[in-house]
Amino acid sequence: MKKAKSPIELPGVVTASRDVPGGYRINIELEAEREHVPGILLVPDRSTCPDNRCAAALLLHGVTSRKERMAEGIGRALLAYNIATLSIDLPMHGARNGSAEQFSLRNPLQLIGAWRLALSEVRHSLDYLSNLASVDTQRLALVGYSLGAYLAIVAAAEDARVRAVVLASGGDLPEEIPFETIVRAAADPLRFVRKLAGRPLLMVNGRYDRTIRAEQAERLYNAAGDPKQIHWYHGGHWPPQPAIDFGAEWLAGRLGEVWRSTREA
Repeated sequence: MKKAKSPIELPGVVTASRDVPGGYRINIELEAEREHVPGILLVPDRSTCPDNRCAAALLLHGVTSRKERMAEGIGRALLAYNIATLSIDLPMHGARNGSAEQFSLRNPLQLIGAWRLALSEVRHSLDYLSNLASVDTQRLALVGYSLGAYLAIVAAAEDARVRAVVLASGGDLPEEIPFETIVRAAADPLRFVRKLAGRPLLMVNGRYDRTIRAEQAERLYNAAGDPKQIHWYHGGHWPPQPAIDFGAEWLAGRLGEVWRSTREA
């Protein structure tokens, strides 16, 4: 694979790079446990960030989606607030081999295997962000959409480096799912979201979402501890731009509070 030049010094393999408004868009490949994981970094100019180090967020997409949708939608919105983002292709998605059917509740054993691999790669991705000289490790966040919201809850619950969480179209598991006991033993959103208490949580949900219904979102929100907030938009599964902008502004505010508290300590 031909390596590309990067405008900033980065670990891993850089496959493409270009300037974008407010910073740089860099395609990378991370070396994870079992596979190379393709990702897109959106990085602000360090001179625009406090102490030349920027807040950063890992973006996790939904089933059948890919890193590009997260980078172009949510990543661009966060870049406007000088927040760096890393969007990755989850197992069996995007540029990777396999089928998203392995994340189906109809195949619980395959689901659990794919789930564990995805969680391992989320940890590797957080490690990658933490090792960037331009990133303030005290201001790391997780943003998950749909399937990515489920992953974000579990990963954040198990990793104290994550200081704030945004869940877009996230919620509890559906009622009466096949093999519910097995699935909840591995990934019960209600159990893991309780472990986020004390860290800011924002949920962004559609009133007319037929994939993650309003009652699923409400069950998850009620199980979460403070501080928490839920923002409803009048739409379906993918949040419209005003809802994305709301989430970006909220996250910038929460990570800004973390920066101010560390300066005062």
